[in-house]
Amino acid sequence: MEHRGKDSDERDLPNAPSPVALSRRDSLGLLLAAPALLSAQSGESQPPRDVLLYGGASPPAASIELRAGPLSVSFEPETAVVRAVRYGNMKLLHGIYAAVRDRNWGTIRPEVSELRILKESDRFETTFTVRCQDSPVDFVWKGSIRGDASGTLHFTFDGTAQSAFFRNRVGFCILHPAELAGASLRVESADGETLEGRFPQRIAPHQPFLNIRALRHSIADGLEAETRMTGDVFEMEDQRNWTDASYKTYCTPLALPFPVELQKGQRIQQEVTVSLKGNGRRPVSVSRPPLATEIVVEPGSAFPLPELGLSVSSVAGTLNANEVALLRRLQLGHLRAGIRLSDPGAFGAVERAATEAAAIGARLSLALHLGGDPETEIASILPALRGLPVALARVHVFHRDVKQVGEAWLRRVRRALDLSPNVPLCGGSDAYFTELNRFRPPLEALDGVGYSLNPQVHAFDNLSMLETLPMQAETVASAKAFCGSLPIHVGPVTLKPRFNPAATTAVPVADGTLRELPPEVDPRQPSLFAASWTLGSLKWLAESGAASVCYYETAGWRGVLETADGAPLPARFPSRPGMVFPVYHVLAAAADYRGGESVRVGSSQSLAVDALLLRKDNRRRLIVANYTDRPQVVRISGASWGARTRVRMLDEHTAGPALADPARFWGASSEGEDAMPPQSGDGILQLGLLAYALAFIDG
Repeated sequence: MEHRGKDSDERDLPNAPSPVALSRRDSLGLLLAAPALLSAQSGESQPPRDVLLYGGASPPAASIELRAGPLSVSFEPETAVVRAVRYGNMKLLHGIYAAVRDRNWGTIRPEVSELRILKESDRFETTFTVRCQDSPVDFVWKGSIRGDASGTLHFTFDGTAQSAFFRNRVGFCILHPAELAGASLRVESADGETLEGRFPQRIAPHQPFLNIRALRHSIADGLEAETRMTGDVFEMEDQRNWTDASYKTYCTPLALPFPVELQKGQRIQQEVTVSLKGNGRRPVSVSRPPLATEIVVEPGSAFPLPELGLSVSSVAGTLNANEVALLRRLQLGHLRAGIRLSDPGAFGAVERAATEAAAIGARLSLALHLGGDPETEIASILPALRGLPVALARVHVFHRDVKQVGEAWLRRVRRALDLSPNVPLCGGSDAYFTELNRFRPPLEALDGVGYSLNPQVHAFDNLSMLETLPMQAETVASAKAFCGSLPIHVGPVTLKPRFNPAATTAVPVADGTLRELPPEVDPRQPSLFAASWTLGSLKWLAESGAASVCYYETAGWRGVLETADGAPLPARFPSRPGMVFPVYHVLAAAADYRGGESVRVGSSQSLAVDALLLRKDNRRRLIVANYTDRPQVVRISGASWGARTRVRMLDEHTAGPALADPARFWGASSEGEDAMPPQSGDGILQLGLLAYALAFIDG
């Protein structure tokens, strides 16, 4: 059995150079020799390293590389997930895993035990036991994965319910990579018929294929990859609807009633077989990833930077003077407030949001949720709207009982609100792009369309979250395909779902005593990982042409800074009272380029390092993010950088002071700032990034 060890020898290195803009040899030497570099200058202000990097909840899952003839398999022993199946450098499958999902589509986290791995140079076998337990769910399954020299994989699932509970799904999910968009596909039905088709190019609103027994797609001349399933009937959905980077083939058709009660002792058995078909080339070589990631600026391809905003805090009271000053620094385009008009406090909520928006220098964006008596509800807040101390950015209209508000009601709302012609009325979905895609809005009655997104509808690990980043751009492209020229407003963008739109039963009301983090709170919110993820989100949404993006909340554990009182559960949520979170610095970096543009940037290893280039007038700022828990070397080309170019580094070396005193970080001289020497003679600028670090390069 193999494991990746934790970083060793985490002693302070006070005399070590900052890993910024080094020569190739020095960059590689420092990063490889000192992956746990810490600053002795930061003292007690420095958060614990694992807390700062990824929230301290758990380290990123380790993986083991296994071989089955010409196939390589990436297996995560902690989760019993096949992360990828590759033929050389070509990804055949994005993943295979077995899921236990409760009556509200909640995925029960697996606990793996009795793991045994036997491997040779061209074959392997692993067996394990998985328990999925979260009252009332208790399900145990035995799994085995076997790969042979011919390039055939067998993944078996044999489970038994240890308690009676209602489930929506139990069994295999097979993920084909999103890179197959538009590729041809042969589908064998459970009835034995064969259908020729293609993986959807634009995001498919409904299941592209039903009643599936096997799928086959080409991987080389004369060679195909086949995935065959037994033990249930399978169908496919386009997971890009939820920003997952895959097409998912799952068990138990949605046309069947759910939830269904599993009886104690009930057994479920399934098997997935992956094999190579045809007479094409079988031996294959695998190229090793380069030591450095290449970042290439494409200066001729630019897009307007989206208007950026935040949501009103769901936990903080009135913003204090320090919080107002910090938020004014972000130069937000809007502050969003979700108003449930049937609630008794709707009038006060509008007033509070308007006051906060005025205080931080932002316009007000209202998301109005209609209830049982919309006309009366709208009339109840009209006095607050007529006396607003701030301009309206836009008004979104939703209804608690329908997926999409109809044209007639939208026109009535517009008349009732008596909106100024320059205040857009927007529709769409307060939930995911999925609901917008499946329930198209009446475009002729709207001035804009919106939807929210988060990276954790189906998976929760860091890598899966990072894989959603380019898919965010796919949602915008697909929305534009059916929304025409209407602006696309994305948000709120959050790390975890704000609510569960697919729940089949009401969530029990808590007794008011907090013992665990609420389901919408992620302990990674105040981490460098969250900042890097947000940088990637902004990059892809900007390059896709989104008109506006609303991120997170103002203050509190779903925000960009902590309240003066601190988190209600400090042992569960690793923040300090009054601190800003690393994501604050991403928005602060963008604030200086409000009204500017984003220039397209490419990355040779986009799941390791990526970048966003902001441009306004004759100023530029390149923000480079390390998406991994390992140091990375980066080579930047496509743009010249003069001798006066400077870099601010936000990493484990500098974060303590930067989170305590953001003004100092962005000042003329800060602990995170270094002079940038001229690039090499070939125009390449090279720098080193520590785990989940961000570099802000100004020129």
